[in-house]
Amino acid sequence: MQMPVPRADVIAQRARLFEQLRAVLPDEAVIVDPTETRAYECDGLTAYRCPPLAAVLPATTAEVAAVLRICHAAGVPVVPRGAGTSLAGGALPTADCVILGVARMRDVLETDYANRFIRVQTGRTNLSVTGAVEADGFFYAPDPSSQLACAIAGNIAMNSGGAHCLKYGVTTNNLLGVTLVQMDGTVVDIGGPFMDAGALDLLGVICGSEGQLGVVTEATLRILPKPEGARPVLIGFDANEVAGACVSDIIKAGILPVAIEFMDRPCIRATEAFAHAGYPDCEALLIVEVEGSDAEIDEQLGLIRQIAQRHNPVEFRESQSEEESRKIWLGRKSAFGAMGQINDYICLDGTIPVSELPHVLRRIGELSQQYGLDVANVFHAGDGNMHPLILFDANKPGDLETCEAMGAEILKLCVEVGGCLTGEHGVGVEKRDLMNVQFAPADLEAQMRVKDVFDPAWLLNPAKVFPLAASEGRRG
Repeated sequence: MQMPVPRADVIAQRARLFEQLRAVLPDEAVIVDPTETRAYECDGLTAYRCPPLAAVLPATTAEVAAVLRICHAAGVPVVPRGAGTSLAGGALPTADCVILGVARMRDVLETDYANRFIRVQTGRTNLSVTGAVEADGFFYAPDPSSQLACAIAGNIAMNSGGAHCLKYGVTTNNLLGVTLVQMDGTVVDIGGPFMDAGALDLLGVICGSEGQLGVVTEATLRILPKPEGARPVLIGFDANEVAGACVSDIIKAGILPVAIEFMDRPCIRATEAFAHAGYPDCEALLIVEVEGSDAEIDEQLGLIRQIAQRHNPVEFRESQSEEESRKIWLGRKSAFGAMGQINDYICLDGTIPVSELPHVLRRIGELSQQYGLDVANVFHAGDGNMHPLILFDANKPGDLETCEAMGAEILKLCVEVGGCLTGEHGVGVEKRDLMNVQFAPADLEAQMRVKDVFDPAWLLNPAKVFPLAASEGRRG
């Protein structure tokens, strides 16, 4: 993976830079020891590593603004970092950058149940947002598999989703406003505690911008009343393509479950050994959850059972208790970790029309045979957000490159059938050189001109999102 050549002028002024950063932050919030900065050399895409020049951990918006003013004046690149769970290299440092982490920014700033919003600092973890309001009967809907660890800052950067995004949408559907610090230290408030702001949709530009436009320090999030009840079912099939066809038929029938999750045999086996969720032994498994009153749940599951029966399931099992439901979801949320215990893998993130699921699953199987690498499939089937896990041996020369080549073919396939390169993990460094597969040169130019407005010197999160040749030509 090619990265920019470190700027010699930035490296040469490191002592002065460290002195300036210590003048605006507590000593413990400025990390410059090479041994300690190695903790920030990668994120969840561990195949690529590069220790940063320094890492800073501000605790307030004012401290973030002070850091950015210093770096802007000195021409030092800044890489914003949430919890480091990105699977696309979204927080991969460059050797001449300062990592700006928001891990110390975890406060709840305001809660308003009458107007259904909560305002938090963006270092707060996803799951702890719900934790702050659940005793009062509310929850925050987006639920990435990494929700125990991932930060709201990263969720906003990548427009993260999760298992329940089929009904409730992804981060952009649940984000009401942000406090954004621009590269020159200017602090701006965008949106607020209401559904739609007037004028330009700058909030829509910020959400999913991958740290290219500014550092989001505070977020106003929509919270919802907890549903009356919810119940998942497990539906097993003897082929991936059959499970995909069942998903397509459920959506086509106009039924809107809160979630439809897919797992294939390799993932089922690994997850069952790890979490003991009680999954059936089958080739492909759907977890379908519906919610509402008991009568509503029974009606929806009755319709889903009728559709599933047309595809000859090997098992159709309703959860019989809250404990069983908890175990079902524990298994799904543990899938990536369970696979990581048995093999190195790269997790892809492409989105396709639900009607194309049978074809794409079949084609992934063919590519697996062609490249000689196994694939485990686990993904949000209801909205076609696929997460193929390509298994490889990190210690075997050439295996990573083969894995990447196969991943590129799968992502190109997603675009070919009418989908896109990413659903919730972002572009980062992983997909930047595939952007021209989805976008014409004029489209990419329009996107880069937006960055020109927010970050004219292109100092924020360098080498991400855009093909390197294009972005390097714009760096100040």
